[in-house]
Amino acid sequence: MDLLFAAVGWVGAALLLVGYVLVTQSRLPGDGAAYQLMNLAGSLGLMVNSAYSAAWPSAGLNLIWAGIGVFALIKLARIGASA
Repeated sequence: MDLLFAAVGWVGAALLLVGYVLVTQSRLPGDGAAYQLMNLAGSLGLMVNSAYSAAWPSAGLNLIWAGIGVFALIKLARIGASA
């Protein structure tokens, strides 16, 4: 089980880093759905890993990060629906 939670955390970290690199290199818009989905999935992976490891400050941070991603995706969906 430790290996599974470690893998979830590593995948989450990779998603966050790849998303950041793509935005930094202007290959992905920072206000687009793809970036927000990468951030959401990445933060959820790290949150699960942190909670499993009882790293509560990190788990809390990633919960908030995921919440920001959810709100950003809702905003994008509303903009898309009204266009």
